[in-house]
Formats: sequence, C-alpha cells, structure tokens
Amino acid sequence: MAATSAEQLTDLCGSDPTWLCRTTYDVTGSEPATRVVDALLGTPLTIAAIVLAAVVVNRLARRAVKRTLRSLNSGTVQERLGAVRRLTPEAMLETRETSLRAEQRIEALSSVLASVVSFVILLVAGLMVVGELGVKLGPLLAGAGVLGVALGFGSQALVRDFVSGVFILVEDQFGVGDVVDLDRETSGTVEAVSLRTTRLRAVDGTVWHVPNGDIRRVGNMSQHWSRALLDVEVAYDTDIARAKQVMTDVAEAVWREDDAVLEEPELWGVEQLGSLGVTLRLVVKTTPSQQWRVSRLLRERIKGAFDEAGIEIPQLHWSRDVPAE
Repeated sequence: MAATSAEQLTDLCGSDPTWLCRTTYDVTGSEPATRVVDALLGTPLTIAAIVLAAVVVNRLARRAVKRTLRSLNSGTVQERLGAVRRLTPEAMLETRETSLRAEQRIEALSSVLASVVSFVILLVAGLMVVGELGVKLGPLLAGAGVLGVALGFGSQALVRDFVSGVFILVEDQFGVGDVVDLDRETSGTVEAVSLRTTRLRAVDGTVWHVPNGDIRRVGNMSQHWSRALLDVEVAYDTDIARAKQVMTDVAEAVWREDDAVLEEPELWGVEQLGSLGVTLRLVVKTTPSQQWRVSRLLRERIKGAFDEAGIEIPQLHWSRDVPAE
C-alpha cells in the first residue's frame, strides 16, 4: 500500500512534490482534490514565492552595492585615513572639484553594478518560473548559449566599449569637468562619461563623441591639482638676477591674492639660451583646471612689472634693403 501511495503521489504531484500537494493528498486521499489544489494553488504559489523572493533579494542587493561603493568615498574609509590625511600636505589632498567628480563616478558605478545584479537575479528567477511551468530548461539553456555566442561575435566593438567604460570609471582616469587629451588628437573638457562613449567639449565649442574602446591613452590636465608653466624670455643684456626677482615678486603677489594658487610659486631659473634671449621658467601649482587662468594673469602682470623695471623682452627686428637711387 505504501508503494502504491508513493506511485500515486508521484503521478499526481510529480517526482518532486510540493509540500501543499503532499499534505493535501495525505489529508484527503482524494486524487481529484489533490489535482485541483496542486493546479490552483501549488504552482501559482510557488511562482509567487519565487517572484517575491526575487524582488526582495534584488532590492537588498542593489542597496548593498550602492552602500558599499559609497562607503569607499566617505564614512568609515575616510575616518581610517584621517591620520594619514593630517600628515599629508594640503596641496596633495583632494579638492572640492575632485570630490564632486568622485561622487559622480560612484553614482555611475553603483547604477551599473546594480543593473547587472538585477539582471542576474531576474534571469535566475525567470528560469525558475519557467521550470515550475513544466518547461525543460536544458534545450532552452543550450539555445540561449548559442544565441549569446552569436551576439558576442556580432557586438565585439560594443562589448569592448562597455568594458573600457567600466575600467575608466573604476580607475578614475577622468571624470566630468576634467580637461583631457586623448591620443594627442582629441582634447577638451569632459561633459559626460557613459559606459559606451565619452563626450568632450573642445575650446572652439566642438563636441566630440569618443567610443571608450578607442581610447588608448589619456592625458588628464586637471586631476587632483594642476601646474601653470611659464617660460618668459628676456634680452641677453638683462640682469638675470633682477629679472628673476621681479618675476618672483609678481608670482608671490598672485599667490597671496588668488585662492586657486596652492603653494608658493617656484622660479626654476634659466631654462634655455635662445637665439634672441634667455628663457626663465616659473611654475605655480594650482587647483584643477585653473592653470590657464593663472598663467594669463601672471603673464599680464609680469609684462607690466618688466615695463616698470625697464626689462626688455627680446623682439625680432626685420631689416629691408633700400634700393639705390
């Protein structure tokens, strides 16, 4: 009788009977009642439980991903680095602009990873629901694998762009607001960074859309801090020590007035002996993307200070032969 009951239970509820189907059969012993309960409540309840579990797990996983990535930018990690930051020179610490870019990067990464987690969870839940409906998953998975391989070969460039975009965000190669040079061909201010493309705005207003997979080398001119580099040429008969003092005084005045200058300017001295004069090099460390504005201000003030001090900037004089009468 036990063997007969087990066979009937297998016929009614399948080789892996649910708790509801087994309990109904044990209590009622009726095949019609067991079939009705299993058809109306067994499979639908199982599918509902799968869907509910997938929704809950998806929300928890997305929150966990976002909290984990945000904690890398603030909170406990920053507190642990507090002692190191106190010993670090102020000019080497992250500026507010860098912090904003880091927040944008964290938001982009959290959105991407959360979407990936959601896709995996929903895919697994969908396969479980299809299995509950009696569909054999073996042929379905085999067909999906073949389709995935075909799509992979057909979209290699797209996959490369996405992978490169993930590495750009993870490694913080550049972010929105940075001034970058891509392969010495395309340069400008970064306006947007997505997983597929990077959008730049050139100085002349041109908007460049660059696929991330085509980016081989990046020159970031505004990450953490920048440097204004000035090469000023004076005539050979100029008193070099006096010219250096004038440039130093101007640079220190700008340093005291302008918050964008992070450290005391450095006059490195004679950089080159040219055909027309002597080149003096001045370097000034600034906040990100402020080196060009500071350079223009320094050039303007150095020109005025040279005029007052009587220091000559060499000029190329053109001569023209006058024909004899």
